[in-house]
Amino acid sequence: MVDYRGKLVLAPMVRAGELPTRLLALRYGADLVWSPEIIDKKIITCERIVNSKLGTVDYLSPGHTKIPGITNLVFRTHPKLEHSKLIFQMGTANPDIAVEAANKVIDDVSGIDINAGCPKHFSIHSGMGAALLKTPDLLCSILTSLVEKVGKPKGKPISVKIRLMPEQDKTLELVERLVQTGITNLTLHCRTQQMRNREAPIRYYVDKVKSICDKAGVSFIINGALLDRKDFIKLQQEFGKDCGGMIAEKAEQNPTVFNESPLDWKSAVKEYIELAQEMDNFFGNSKYMLTRMVPGKESWYQVMIKAKTYDDIREMLKLLDSKSEQGKKHKIDDEEENSAIPPKRQQIST
Repeated sequence: MVDYRGKLVLAPMVRAGELPTRLLALRYGADLVWSPEIIDKKIITCERIVNSKLGTVDYLSPGHTKIPGITNLVFRTHPKLEHSKLIFQMGTANPDIAVEAANKVIDDVSGIDINAGCPKHFSIHSGMGAALLKTPDLLCSILTSLVEKVGKPKGKPISVKIRLMPEQDKTLELVERLVQTGITNLTLHCRTQQMRNREAPIRYYVDKVKSICDKAGVSFIINGALLDRKDFIKLQQEFGKDCGGMIAEKAEQNPTVFNESPLDWKSAVKEYIELAQEMDNFFGNSKYMLTRMVPGKESWYQVMIKAKTYDDIREMLKLLDSKSEQGKKHKIDDEEENSAIPPKRQQIST
């Protein structure tokens, strides 16, 4: 069974957390990766296909789309490259449907995580996401059902990701209940539902949440404004080596931040594009990721957003490399020119 303790992991991110991003994060040191939130009713309707060409397992929605290709792809995993590393995050508001959906994918993933923290409309509609914080009985019922009917029979962990409640006592009370459901891990986004990512996370009583988890034998992961591996080390110095960390926004900007020496954005973009093409990732999704990875002030950003195909991107990368090499040549020429100029004779004081 997957052990979450002390792990640095990739957060579940809609659109950003598709297969190429997850693989790049794993390549550069992520211990575990979360899938984007996928609604239980959606995954139940999908057809499971073994993609021998890519070495992946694909879940496709029924019917055809107007866009050619694989745009009906709902979920894709690479069993070899994501083995024992992938946690499937589910949006749900019903224990029975959650169990049916989890059993659909459980053999292709390393664990099931319930989203009880996302404040966005696409997640909280029909009582899912952060809406579950207001229905703790339902949330506990979902988790208990998953533990008993999926987790234990399959030997796979069931976990939950929550946000802070408006009051400290309410948060601690909820955590006390959740850790009794049989879950393996609890991830806490250290902001309330009303807070936005630009606001600093609240951590002054995180140690109390962790203490409740420790007593119940449940591992604990902190989410919210975590920057990179160096920041994670500081977090563990404060909360203990067994405390995990989850990176979201900074990993969206550069999935290599899990490494002690992350790649610069240009190198990260190149590796991302290689993986995206290799995994036949839908171009629209890849382009979205590039808008997150390429700094908006860079001149290449304005060129990149006009790209319509991977071929366009490749040509732009060649241009980027060409400009980079020209810049290096100019720098070398300037250094050689400066070295040829005799140094000024220093005046020696007497």
